[in-house]
Amino acid sequence: MAAKIPRLAIMGHPNAGKSSVVATLTENDCIAIDKRAGTTTASDVYPVVIDGRTVIEFIDTPGFQNPNAILEWFQANENERDLARSFVKAYKADPLYAHDIALLEPVAEGAGIILVVDGSKRIKEKDRVEIELLRLTARPRMAILNNLSKQNRYMSQWQDALSKAFNSVREFNAHRATYAERIRLLNALKAIDQRWEPEVERAVDAFASDWERRTDQAVSTILDLLKEALSYKVSETVKNSKIVFQSGRDRVKAEITEAFEDGLRKMETDAQEQIRGHFRHNVWNVAPDSILGQDLLSEEVGQALGLSRRQLAMVGMAAGAASGVTLDLATAGHSLGTGALLGAATGGFLGVMGGKALAKLNIERAPNTHVFTIGPVSNPRFPFVLLDRIVLYCARAMNWAHGRQAADEEAADKVPDQDVSKHGFTEELSAQEQRTLAKFFGAARRGKASDLEEDCRDIIKRILRGVSLSEIDSRSTL
Repeated sequence: MAAKIPRLAIMGHPNAGKSSVVATLTENDCIAIDKRAGTTTASDVYPVVIDGRTVIEFIDTPGFQNPNAILEWFQANENERDLARSFVKAYKADPLYAHDIALLEPVAEGAGIILVVDGSKRIKEKDRVEIELLRLTARPRMAILNNLSKQNRYMSQWQDALSKAFNSVREFNAHRATYAERIRLLNALKAIDQRWEPEVERAVDAFASDWERRTDQAVSTILDLLKEALSYKVSETVKNSKIVFQSGRDRVKAEITEAFEDGLRKMETDAQEQIRGHFRHNVWNVAPDSILGQDLLSEEVGQALGLSRRQLAMVGMAAGAASGVTLDLATAGHSLGTGALLGAATGGFLGVMGGKALAKLNIERAPNTHVFTIGPVSNPRFPFVLLDRIVLYCARAMNWAHGRQAADEEAADKVPDQDVSKHGFTEELSAQEQRTLAKFFGAARRGKASDLEEDCRDIIKRILRGVSLSEIDSRSTL
C-alpha cells in the first residue's frame, strides 16, 4: 500500500501572495503569477515529484468570495461532524458559491490548510471571519505571514489573531525565501498535527536528498567548466601571403584572440544554463549592475572576484615550489635544491604581477604557412575569478525564490536583499585550500587528470552547502 502524502490547500484573500508561496515551495516558476488581485479562480494542484514519486501536493486556491455567509452556515450547523465536507455537499451545484466550493473541496477531501496573509496590511473584519471559518474546519492548519515589505507595524496584531486559531504561525517572504527557509517551513508542518509527522518527515527527507543530489550535479558542472576552460586552445593556420604586412599579422591576432575569449564566454554560459536546470529556474533576471551581468573578462569582474594580490603571490610561490621539487627529483637531487628555489621565485613573481594577458600566443612556422595558437589560459588569477563567478551564479540559483517573479523590484518599501561583502568566495578559503585549487588548475591547464580533483570537489561542495543552509552569505547583491 502506497504511503499517504501530505496535501495542503494554500488559502487567503485575493492578492495575499498565495501563488508566489506555491511557486517558491514547489520550485516552479512556471506557475502563473499575476500582480492583479483575484487572478486565481480555480484550485490547481501542484505536486512535488522526486524520483518519479509525489512526495507532497500544494493546492493553489481562489480567494473566499462569501466568507460571512459560509461562517454563518458553519455556526448554524456546528453539530455536523465535518463542516467543510457538509458545506461542499450542500452547495456544490450553487453558482453563487462556485469559487468557495473550489476552495473548500480539497479541505473536504482531507487536505491541511496553509493560510497566507499579507502582514504589512491592517487586519480587517473579513480577515477575522476567514480565520474563524478555517478554525471551524478542524483541519491541520498553519498560517504564513507573507510580508513582502518593510512595513511591520501590524505583524504583532496578526500574530495574536492567528495564534488563537492556527496550530503554527510562521513568517515567510515568498519573494526572498532561501532553501534553508523553505526547509524550515516544511519542517514546521510536522507540528500542526502529530498524525502528519511521518508523512511530512518523508517529504522533507526526500527534499533534502534531492537537494544533495542537485548540489553534487552543480559541483560536477563547475569542475567540468574549470577543466574545459583552463585547457582550452584556439588555433588558426594562415598562409604566408596574408601576413606579409604587420596589419595582416595584427588582424589574425585579433581574430584568434576574439575567438578564444568568445569560447571561454560560451563555456561559462553553457555551465550557467546547466546550473539553472539543476535548480529548476526558467525565469531569470540579473540586474545590469550585478557582477553576474558584467562580461566575464571585464575589469569589473576581475577586480571584484578572485584572490587578493597577496594570496595569489603565496599560492603562486607554493605551486612554483611544487614544480621545482619535481625537477629536483628528476635530477636525483644533483641541483642541490636550485629547482625548488627557482620555482618558488617564478611562481611568486607571476602571482604578484598577474599580468593582463589572459593567455600566451604562439606562432609556429610551416611550409608556406604560419600556425597561430592561443591558450591555454596562463593568467594565474583567471581560474579563481572563473570559479568565484560560477559559484556565485550557483549560489544565486540555489537561493533565488521561484515566486520572486511577482516581486516589484522598484517598490520603495520592499524588503531589501541582505548586505554582503564585495568579494568572492575563494578569498575566504584557507591557504591550504587555495593551494589545492591552484595545483588542480595547473593540471587542468596541461589537460591532465589530477588526484586533487576530489579535494576540489569537497571544497566547492562545502561552499555550496554553506550557501544553501545560510551558513555562508550568498553574495546575492553582487
